[in-house]
Amino acid sequence: MAEKIVSPGVFTREVDQSFLPAGVAAIGAALVGPTVKGPAGIPTIVSSYSEYAQIFGDTFSSGSGTSEASYAYLTSYAAQEYLRHADTLTVVRVLAGNFSPASAVVSQSNAGTNTSSSIFNCFTLTSLNDGEILNSNGPTGTNGLFLSGSKDNFKFEVTSVNNAKGTFNLLIRRGDDTDKRKSILEQYNNLTLDPNSNNFISKVIGDQSVTLRDSGGTDPFLQMSGSFVNKSKYVRVTTHVTTYNYLDANGNIRDANLSGSLPQVSSGSFQGGSDGDVQHPRKFYNEITNTNMQGFNLGVAAEGLTAYEDAINILSNQDEYDINLLMLPGLVDNQSNAAAVITKAVDMCEDRGDCFAIVDPVAYGSTLSQATTQAEGRDSNYAAMYWPWVQVPDNDLGKNVWVPPSVVMPGVYAFNDRVAAEWFAPAGLNRGGIDMAIMAERKLTHTNRDTLYLSNVNPIATFPNTGICAWGQKTLQKKASALDRVNVRRLLIAAKKFIASATKFLVFEQNTAATRLRFLNIVNPYLESVQQRQGLYAFKVVMDETNNTPDVIDRNQMVGQLFLQPTKTAEFIIIDFNILPTGAAFPE
Repeated sequence: MAEKIVSPGVFTREVDQSFLPAGVAAIGAALVGPTVKGPAGIPTIVSSYSEYAQIFGDTFSSGSGTSEASYAYLTSYAAQEYLRHADTLTVVRVLAGNFSPASAVVSQSNAGTNTSSSIFNCFTLTSLNDGEILNSNGPTGTNGLFLSGSKDNFKFEVTSVNNAKGTFNLLIRRGDDTDKRKSILEQYNNLTLDPNSNNFISKVIGDQSVTLRDSGGTDPFLQMSGSFVNKSKYVRVTTHVTTYNYLDANGNIRDANLSGSLPQVSSGSFQGGSDGDVQHPRKFYNEITNTNMQGFNLGVAAEGLTAYEDAINILSNQDEYDINLLMLPGLVDNQSNAAAVITKAVDMCEDRGDCFAIVDPVAYGSTLSQATTQAEGRDSNYAAMYWPWVQVPDNDLGKNVWVPPSVVMPGVYAFNDRVAAEWFAPAGLNRGGIDMAIMAERKLTHTNRDTLYLSNVNPIATFPNTGICAWGQKTLQKKASALDRVNVRRLLIAAKKFIASATKFLVFEQNTAATRLRFLNIVNPYLESVQQRQGLYAFKVVMDETNNTPDVIDRNQMVGQLFLQPTKTAEFIIIDFNILPTGAAFPE
């Protein structure tokens, strides 16, 4: 009830309009594909390419004998391009079939020469990453060099075992170092096997693992196990013996037999890592085929299909993974085995409503008509196609390689967002340049570009003296509307993400005019800033008693309506040259 005013006086009121919404966390792209190493099936956020390379690797060797050569996955090229201009990337590594990590067994000091018996195992270290490349076992050469050691795997070394205190030191060394020139990745001093000690090995190194459950189903999820957070970047403790209360209150050894449980001073390798059902030899770059996409055959569940589907299903969880762009480099739409996965990826973006997919229409060597046919077979404003392929340099491999547009276009999107905003077109000479490209698979004529654009394929054009750039920004939507342009769809994605994140703190608040005012105080300033930055011509936000009637309130709902007029891009500039006779007056 309103206050009843009878006698004269000054009355004051407070209207709090200073509610500050929590800042929206950094949002970036999601990248799904094979990598050299890293945890398989576990979305992992990286903030730089150096961090990506440390976790997922960069180049690797494949083949044997005279046919061995160095390669890099398309995933790595896409990550490198995107992270040149962006700070957040969620990477999901795919591995097929029964892949596994590598592990090393450290023997007890009383094991003697019988190190194969499990009863003499002191503790086991397991790699945080999966795959065969983690194996460093094999023949040992001069100075303790593991012939199978590499920059991507490692070895362990136990030093300085102190029986009087029950402690020991542990080194994690790079797999290709030598005993005379050690490359120490991590060092842990004064470790114990006593769970009551602060230096207990599991507490210091960590023992947690993440397992993908219900793989192959419609709702896979990640399950955490273990008691202690992994502080090591390379290994976790999986099994160990214990030496409870190694020392008594006087600092003396409580039981003389406990010292026999301490580890031997030794070094050793990791083994047992597996890539699962990856094909050998693998097909890379322009040699990718329908049944061999960088070693994966998406026509068979165990050979890659399940891994990709699991990754997409995991990323569909909006509460857990905040992404605005999806990349699947290596999957091309005109190869039937990949087409089903691409469909699932686009459907996931549509279901989320806040993510956009970059899709490759055709494999290398395809025709223009094949590219347009693929685009005409899809209808979505949550995805875009680009063509043709481009050649880029790989300084690590010392050669140039052919890559699909989905490798370089994420970098264009990231650059566009950094220098402008999501509602600007990631195309043209100002923001659409592909500066790392040496050449395009085909130099498109004006007629070629028209043909592609009419079928919703964005041309990658080559212009003399200006280089290679994206020359279009159409989505795959067939019906003509504002949403058939990439910048408009991405404007709505950005707006929905901000408003959803900033207003979630209003959930479970009182459904009153004051709460509705708080909503307006969040949304209006944001949309005003978008308008000032050329994202909107005009807007209107309605959240009042007109759309929050008593029956709406009784259903525990609070309804808001946003009316937006997105800014259109000038894709066609028409200039009339009017030739006038001498002495004619110029029109005003």
